[in-house]
Amino acid sequence: MIDKILLSPYYLTLKIRHWLYDSSKLKSYRYDVPVISIGNITVGGTGKTPHAELVIEELMKMGHRVALISRGYGRKGKGYREVQIDDRYEDVGDEPLQIKRKFPSIIVAVDSSRKRAIDHLLSLEDSVRPTIFVLDDAFQHREIIPSTSIVLVDYSRPIFQDRLLPFGRLRDLPSRITKADIVIVTKVPWWDENPDKDLWRKKLQLREEQKLYFSRIEYCDLHPVFPESGDSRYIYSPKALLFSGIANNRPFIDYLVGKYQIMGVLKFMDHKNYTPGEISKIESLGQQYPTAAIITTEKDTQRLRHLPYLSDDMKRRLLFLQIRVEILPL
Repeated sequence: MIDKILLSPYYLTLKIRHWLYDSSKLKSYRYDVPVISIGNITVGGTGKTPHAELVIEELMKMGHRVALISRGYGRKGKGYREVQIDDRYEDVGDEPLQIKRKFPSIIVAVDSSRKRAIDHLLSLEDSVRPTIFVLDDAFQHREIIPSTSIVLVDYSRPIFQDRLLPFGRLRDLPSRITKADIVIVTKVPWWDENPDKDLWRKKLQLREEQKLYFSRIEYCDLHPVFPESGDSRYIYSPKALLFSGIANNRPFIDYLVGKYQIMGVLKFMDHKNYTPGEISKIESLGQQYPTAAIITTEKDTQRLRHLPYLSDDMKRRLLFLQIRVEILPL
């Protein structure tokens, strides 16, 4: 009860904001080209980036010219910017940079105003103008009305078991999930082979016409973070040290526990900008286990490649675990 009283200003602010958009007091825009929004109701940890990559991959197979638009969380600059594969994460954000490097032929743009970014890209000549837009982390971005809205829910921390910030991880009203066209329950553990779809629909209070899917993280190969100097033989080391700066590192650890003898784990905050002191801490642990692989996430890789203070030994041993998502059969 006490947290409901303390959170009432935040709750009312959210209610008023959504009412302003729903009543057209604040203007929303709809486009003739398809716009797919991918987002969540919580702060991080639902797997937006790998799901965006899955959507992009499928759209490219269909022959679309895809543009992904993100605000570029944590970047230094402002305004509109198109991401290039040799950009620094500080200038464009780690997740947009990861997507651009994985899909170099698509347009990846960062802008705090998704509308401004779409308007700019629609002004391009016909031969390069995107035929479809994917908006990353845009469920709360009410200025644009998407053609299709996808909301992700973490299996291990569903919204019906969570609370508004700062007592929980909800950044929006849980009832907003009824506005999504598609809901995907993500990170389904391997032991739940057939999630109870009816039970999840009931607990999420979904409307009959809303589509519900389940997805699972699929771990792929390990790769050197620095291909030019990395030693891929460390992939076969029996020992490993792990570090990550992501919202939820539990699945990352659980998978590697089955592959290596884990000698140490360091966890940093999400979207971590690694300082010399933090890198020194990782390297000091590495010196205790000189034959161990040092493994991090694909997302962290974007924040490590341009750091000038990594030792040659760390560059040689540093690997990242690539992931993708699998939509479970209904």
